[in-house]
Amino acid sequence: MDHSVAPQLRCSVGVTAYNEQANIARLLDALLEQHTRQVEISEIIVVASGCTDNTVPIVESYVAREPRVRLFVQQKREGKTAAINVFLTNAKENICVLESGDTLPHEDAVEHLVRMFADPTVGMTGAHKIPVNTPDHLVGLFTHLRLRLEHQLCLEIPRLGEMIAFRKVFERIPPDVAMDEAFVEALVVKRGMQVRYAPDAVVYNTGPDNVQDFVRQRRRNHAGHLYLKSKYGYAVSSIQNTRVAKVALKEIWGAVRLVWTLILLAVLEVWSRVLGWYDFAVKKDRHVVWDMAWSQKVDVEAEREQTTAQDDTRPAAVAGPRAR
Repeated sequence: MDHSVAPQLRCSVGVTAYNEQANIARLLDALLEQHTRQVEISEIIVVASGCTDNTVPIVESYVAREPRVRLFVQQKREGKTAAINVFLTNAKENICVLESGDTLPHEDAVEHLVRMFADPTVGMTGAHKIPVNTPDHLVGLFTHLRLRLEHQLCLEIPRLGEMIAFRKVFERIPPDVAMDEAFVEALVVKRGMQVRYAPDAVVYNTGPDNVQDFVRQRRRNHAGHLYLKSKYGYAVSSIQNTRVAKVALKEIWGAVRLVWTLILLAVLEVWSRVLGWYDFAVKKDRHVVWDMAWSQKVDVEAEREQTTAQDDTRPAAVAGPRAR
């Protein structure tokens, strides 16, 4: 942590874990090594629910050497909501960060999430989810497209998940609620506070890699959102079909433009090659002293500076996960 600026916002981080031996060590390392300035992580609470692998021993090794890490073990799996309630009961800070055990935060994710709480009207923030799946196969491409649509939707109306931060203005989540992030969002909105999206707070996760799991995940989420709307009267942004369709149409138009651009590029390339063949086969020596492309005769440094200035006005590209 950078101590040049005194931290102003303290937070408790909660990690819910079920058989996460493949990822939990990297996750804890990432949380312990967060780059923070305005924010201080005072504790990291891991709730291990009915784990049958090495998740608990791995976390115990961190508890032994890092005083900020605390572990609570549920002997049987009781669901994510029950694990979150264990975290809420034991978290000592008013600002809580909640993250799933199968994710990995970027090095400044907590800073970007929590610093927004300097505004007392903010009650909840959410991270920008980026999948690590390869988009080379169909389901991986589905995951990338869905999260890209979700990102665009969140820029207009936040729909938060995977990694969130919130003020602890409630004691627990009802056990019948499956979509915990959406319920927290509903509670925050009900109390008149703002829900904000933090696009710079990046969290990496792995999406489904087959159609069956993709459908299972989307089916479970939609059922949970419908239950939340039916019983508690709160509709998350992704269930508002008109808004989702609006965002989707923007993406479709972008895809149409890309296809048209590729077609035009192919036509120009073919025509250029035909002319090049003509110069070679008929004109013979025309390629030696060719017609100049006069638009290239510019001040290269001035053009570079102008392009850099334009890039600076666009949203910054998100860096990939740091090697560990």
